[in-house]
Amino acid sequence: MDIYSAVASDVNDIYDLIQTYAEQGVVLPRTHLSLYQHLQCLYVMKEDNQILGVAGLHVLGQDLAEVRSLVVAPNHSGKGIGRQLVHHVFNEASRLGIKRLISLTYETEFFKKCGFEIIPKDTLPEKVWIDCMNCPKNACCDEVAMIRYIG
Repeated sequence: MDIYSAVASDVNDIYDLIQTYAEQGVVLPRTHLSLYQHLQCLYVMKEDNQILGVAGLHVLGQDLAEVRSLVVAPNHSGKGIGRQLVHHVFNEASRLGIKRLISLTYETEFFKKCGFEIIPKDTLPEKVWIDCMNCPKNACCDEVAMIRYIG
C-alpha cells in the first residue's frame, strides 16, 4: 500500500468513497467538480490500483492548512490507513512551510492519536471566513476543531 497524489482518473472512486461517509453525515459531501478543482491537494492510498483511502490538504492561509475529506474504505478501516494519510498530509504541510494543521471532525479520538488537540472554533477565523460561511452546517455545526502544530 502506497500513497500517491490523486490523478483525474481517481476522481470517480474518490467521489464514491467520500459519498459513502457523507450520506452517514460523517464528512461533508464533495462534488465531482470540487474534486477536480482540488485534485492537486488530494492524496490516495492504493493497493492493486484500488483506492483504500483519501485525504486532502487545503491551505487556508500563510501558516494554516486543513486535513479534509479523510476517509477510508469501510472494508479497510482499522488498518492504519487513516493514520498514514494524516501523516502524509502533515509532512506535505510541513514541506510547504505551514505551521498549523487543523481538522474539523467528529473523530476526536482518532485525531488525538495523530497528535491533534481540541481548540475553540473561534480561534480559526481563516477557516470560518473561507469555508464555514458557505457550509450547509454553518448555523448548526457540531464538528470539533482540532489542531496540530508543525515544527
